[in-house]
Amino acid sequence: MGRNLQRRLRPIDLAREHGLSTQAVRNYEDAGILPGAERTPHGYRTYTELHAQALRAFLALIRGHGHPTATAVMQAVNRGAVEDALRLIDESHAQLLDDRRTLDAVEAALGDLDPVPQERGDTFVGPLARRLGIRPATLRTWERAELVKPRRDPRTGYRIYSAADVRDALLVHQLRRGGYLLEQIAPVIAQVRSAGGVAPLGSMLSDWRARLSARGRAMLTGAAALEAHLISPGFQPGL
Repeated sequence: MGRNLQRRLRPIDLAREHGLSTQAVRNYEDAGILPGAERTPHGYRTYTELHAQALRAFLALIRGHGHPTATAVMQAVNRGAVEDALRLIDESHAQLLDDRRTLDAVEAALGDLDPVPQERGDTFVGPLARRLGIRPATLRTWERAELVKPRRDPRTGYRIYSAADVRDALLVHQLRRGGYLLEQIAPVIAQVRSAGGVAPLGSMLSDWRARLSARGRAMLTGAAALEAHLISPGFQPGL
């Protein structure tokens, strides 16, 4: 194993394994993603299996954590701050958990919504506020955040909520009860509107859950690749 770790590799050797350019490999070293390479008397970079392992770990981490976090993790590892690297990974896992909880809340909120048929007709701020158990001022706050968009009666100036507006208000109310901020709710409402209602969102939510699952599994793969790098006999943090 020791001889294998000392085997000299060229930038092209690392690049070919992953379909990268040699310049990309050099850029990764310059960015601190790979350990520093030795140079030949003519100035050519020479890598070892340790560098190849670091590159595998980095590319695996990207798939689960994204490029910025993967970069920060490998930079921390290479400067000897392994605890900092692990903390970054923990934070990324926490974000995934938060995303899962958000999805659960959205699915629960959508499931709790009563159908809002168009024939139900329009309503006004007072009756809608009473139905939701909130103050009219709260509905006006949601309107300023563009979460609900009632039209105005041209004669009286009163706000008039259509069936779609009521649907949006019900969804906002459910998510607010789940502890979500208005800025977190806004993208969900935008999705409901672009889908033309709640029903077409089923496939979107299924896709969302599949992407979260794929991300979670990619994180496992990235963790395994990083662990393989950290336990390598040739690994010396900070060098």
